Amino acid sequence: MKKEENKNMLSEPSEAYLSDFAEGELQLLKDGLSRSYKERFEFATRLYKIHMTMKNASISHKPFIKKI
Repeated sequence: MKKEENKNMLSEPSEAYLSDFAEGELQLLKDGLSRSYKERFEFATRLYKIHMTMKNASISHKPFIKKI
């Protein structure tokens, strides 16, 4: 019975997990700083274009017509 209760309970992340996450975050920041201004600009431009495309996108639904 106790094993089933433990499966449904949420627990706090372990210290090792948090330290790995912090190290990975620092590595991403260091990688970002090593990029040139041109690379940063091109990446930001790409993200902006994607943002504008998604902002203007609309989802349309056509009812499914069954072919006989």
